[in-house]
Amino acid sequence: MTVKEIQVNGIITKSNLPACEYSVNPYVGCEHACKYCYACFMKRFTGHGENWGEFIDVKYWQPIKNPKKYGGRELFIGSVTDPYQPAEEKYKRTRALLEELQGSGALLSVATKSDLILRDLDLIKTFPNARVSWSVNTLDERFKNDMDKGVSVERRLAAMKAFHDAGVRTTCFISPIFPEITDVKAIVKRVKSYCNLIWLENLNLRGAFKPAVMQYIKNGYAELLPLYNDIYVKGSESYWQALDAELQAFAAEQGLEYRINDDTFTRPFDEPPVMVNYFYHSKIKKSARKEKR
Repeated sequence: MTVKEIQVNGIITKSNLPACEYSVNPYVGCEHACKYCYACFMKRFTGHGENWGEFIDVKYWQPIKNPKKYGGRELFIGSVTDPYQPAEEKYKRTRALLEELQGSGALLSVATKSDLILRDLDLIKTFPNARVSWSVNTLDERFKNDMDKGVSVERRLAAMKAFHDAGVRTTCFISPIFPEITDVKAIVKRVKSYCNLIWLENLNLRGAFKPAVMQYIKNGYAELLPLYNDIYVKGSESYWQALDAELQAFAAEQGLEYRINDDTFTRPFDEPPVMVNYFYHSKIKKSARKEKR
């Protein structure tokens, strides 16, 4: 692992993401080395020649001027790197950011695969309506270990429950959903009592990691290779259409609300979570209309 400490002009940048106004990434690169990570595209801009997961740049910045300007603004911590990857235990750059923003009134959303975030629970609790999400796309530790170097699924779920028990809004980010491998229903049943939101996102293979994932399927799940070729070589979206319909029915059975591409709602903390589908649904519907003609 190559670790380099770098000085940056600022740490908070304007974002085009629909879920936030600003994005914050205290590190470049990520030790979790997820085989499906879309963020590996960042190498094009940072000049790293190492493989994704084999380098980290630790960011240092000048103190944030007037943190209160972010009061009521949505800040997403961890849009392209995990802010609680193992390096955070030593360098504490995410904690430094939280300490600078404490009392600003900023609306924080934090995404992680780690339970190191438990260290900062009391600090995160001081932010209004803070939301923390954990990526969980399997309950099978073997498959998890094949896909990433993050902490176990059980440790992620325990951290999620601890935050929810402490009154912090939590999200279970079921992503990426591997066709016929990720058991979405089992995950939902497991987490629905201690999360406020369940995001669903399909596996979107592109870039340099696509061949590696397809080879993994060929080697470990050969019976699924025709399906993966249909989706990721031929471009068929019928699988996601069928899964969308199946999960809508499942949500109704579980007494959960189901939405498409929309988490702009608010609801009381103690109400059951909402399932939000991000399967590029507008594209799917467009394709379905063409097939009917």
